[in-house]
Amino acid sequence: MSSGDNNILLAFYGDDFTGSTDALEFLSRAGAKTALFIEPPAAEQLKKYPGLNAFGVAGKTRAMPPADMELTLLPAFEKLKETGARHVHYKVCSTFDSSPTIGSIGKAIDCGSAVFKNRAVPLLVAAPVLGRYCMFGNLFARMGIGSNGKIYRLDRHPSMSRHPVTPADESDLRLHLSKQTSKRTGLVDIIQVSASIDAIRNEWEQQVLQGFDVVLFDALYQEQLLRIGELMDEQANAGALFSVGSSGVEMALGQYWNAANILQPVTSWDHPGKAEPLLVIVGSCSPITAAQIKYAKAKGFEDLLIDAAAICNNDDQSIHASVGKAVDSLNKGKHVIVHTGGAAQQQTANLPAAQLGTALGNIARDAAARSTLQRIVIAGGDTSSYAARAMGIEAVEMIAPLVPGAPLCRATAPGSPVNALEVNFKGGQVGGEDYFEVLMKGSLI
Repeated sequence: MSSGDNNILLAFYGDDFTGSTDALEFLSRAGAKTALFIEPPAAEQLKKYPGLNAFGVAGKTRAMPPADMELTLLPAFEKLKETGARHVHYKVCSTFDSSPTIGSIGKAIDCGSAVFKNRAVPLLVAAPVLGRYCMFGNLFARMGIGSNGKIYRLDRHPSMSRHPVTPADESDLRLHLSKQTSKRTGLVDIIQVSASIDAIRNEWEQQVLQGFDVVLFDALYQEQLLRIGELMDEQANAGALFSVGSSGVEMALGQYWNAANILQPVTSWDHPGKAEPLLVIVGSCSPITAAQIKYAKAKGFEDLLIDAAAICNNDDQSIHASVGKAVDSLNKGKHVIVHTGGAAQQQTANLPAAQLGTALGNIARDAAARSTLQRIVIAGGDTSSYAARAMGIEAVEMIAPLVPGAPLCRATAPGSPVNALEVNFKGGQVGGEDYFEVLMKGSLI
């Protein structure tokens, strides 16, 4: 498909599912008709979603070693390039989850640079509306997305500094990346970003002339993203621009496209109504999700503990018994949370994300087939991609904003009982303690 066949402003590849729905939300709110796919879509698939301005692919590279990332990303980026999209974005978590051995953002930059060959790769991680701030190259994060938690430097963040797979031990993103790629990272700092679009342009050019392969942008306030978006869109005039970062990229470009009247923002959404009942499937080990489970139980949600060791040992009888209990409760109109007991239980069972996510996705699919369920929440960044695949999901489209970074969506899942159901995917850092109650009520932002 050539650029003349469509109006694709942006195509993004997300390193996990929950982070991808975050990007989907900000594009949709900016007025871009957007679909999020599980695999890079072929031209024929895109035709089934007429009028798209943007699309994404919910990948799972955050959980991959660099060699596997390269095998996945090189063909994926080539496929996205073939759609003629003006921008191609490798979407990462706003807490920059990565290491030299797992989910290497440096490896993604190497792959994107090889395919797109831009003068430099813009890197934007700050997302102020999500509580993510970048100052002089250092990343700061609020405790929880969509909450009023305290702000910490990343390497001192109570959750991210203790992440079970990619603990944050360096808040300077330039130093962090230097362990993952030989490409050099420059900086357009908060002083230039705060000054004017001309200051940003001049500093960008200086960074490129000095030979920096990647240029990081600071940001502290949401309105600063508009100038960054304008600079990025100018760079795309020379050909498809490859960028890396959080959903701050979608926010920046969306703000610019709105200001330039290329897109009209969506300011009101139909209320989705209450879930009668709600099924929550939890693969997350984060303390934030644990607090959300505790709150929901106090509000009358039933919790159903799935034995992680049974999943690890493929004990179908035990899993089916648990599904039966969940279905009984759902058919009585009760809200149900299915989980494996959090970090301690899962570490004891040494359960990989692929196995856990697939098992939890199968539980959601079975429950949907055997109940009148209309809304499902999947909580867990590392497990969600596998859960979505097990549920048979081909694509999702946003239907309502409920919590920043985690929209309520409608699933397209041909041949699956999940088809046309409402789904929500939540990362471990997302939401206040009342998250599951908000999803049950369908409370609009």
